[in-house]
Amino acid sequence: MEVKNKQVILEDYIKGSPKESDMVVMTDRRIKLKVPDGVNGVVLKNLYLSCDPYVRNRMAKIENPSDASYASFTPGSAMFGFGVARVVDSSHPGLSAGNLVWGSIGWEEYSLNTKPETLFKIEHTDVPLSYYTGILGMHGLTAYVGFYEICSPKKGDRVYISSAFGSVGQLVGQFAKLMGCYVVGSAGSSEKVHLLKDKLGYDDAFNYKEEQDLDAALKRYFPDGIDIYFENIGGKMLDAVLLNMRPNGRIAVCGMISQYHREPEGVYNLMCLLYKQVRMQGFVVFNYYHLYQQFLNAVLPLIRSREIVYVEEMIHGLDNAPAALVGLNNSRNIGKQVIVVA
Repeated sequence: MEVKNKQVILEDYIKGSPKESDMVVMTDRRIKLKVPDGVNGVVLKNLYLSCDPYVRNRMAKIENPSDASYASFTPGSAMFGFGVARVVDSSHPGLSAGNLVWGSIGWEEYSLNTKPETLFKIEHTDVPLSYYTGILGMHGLTAYVGFYEICSPKKGDRVYISSAFGSVGQLVGQFAKLMGCYVVGSAGSSEKVHLLKDKLGYDDAFNYKEEQDLDAALKRYFPDGIDIYFENIGGKMLDAVLLNMRPNGRIAVCGMISQYHREPEGVYNLMCLLYKQVRMQGFVVFNYYHLYQQFLNAVLPLIRSREIVYVEEMIHGLDNAPAALVGLNNSRNIGKQVIVVA
């Protein structure tokens, strides 16, 4: 059986911030709903897509990517990202028609995945399926690994999170609060600041766009310095944080959105790493997939008991995906942005 397959296509490699015109929604392409003979794979009916800042990076020409997961998209072909799907057909022994999975899927209605071993079978459906695009998927595991494995937190630590209302940041802050830490986050609007404090339980939060002096702002919220910084911004923000780190502090580098769409901002206070013996470590969540079951065992009970909450923003339809991505890169989203495909 062959059906039409609506897709979001990259027109050409981009420079700078993405525009809606950089993408086109194609409605005339078709796909067979059966795995080709001799191929180890699955055909997926895509249900939810994760709309993430890193997608913009893959829209640019990347020379010699360190991993296929960071390779450029191919102009004229469907874009890719994380999402949730239902298996339509499978030649893989570990998956059957009707199974629900999350992992890398196309920005399209249906996908043929020829690396089914990279997909995670969804076993727990008593929580919203969309959660597997975020809190129970790659973003949740990123928060878990970055905080617990990289930052080595202790009760009473002073924790600062930039981009704190993003898909990863909102979970890191709640992990820190559950551990008995003092937690402050920054975000790009007064609405997000309000939600950080009143919905997610942060001790305090501020709008970084309203601060003329980031160093002074951090000293206001952390008069005794910062033990843990969960890094999502880079540039001027990282520079100010370095001045405020406590001796033997830890910095987990999850992302650096300041470097994504413009000329990279320099960092000048790196000597603080030496003088204060601060450990700053980047990490890639794909290298920690072996911890996924451990992560699920820890987080699912917290979701069910409502000790952890998660804010999502639903965008309906692939036709609206280009506008969603542009809005995300301009910080217009509120919470984890999810594209509802079906």
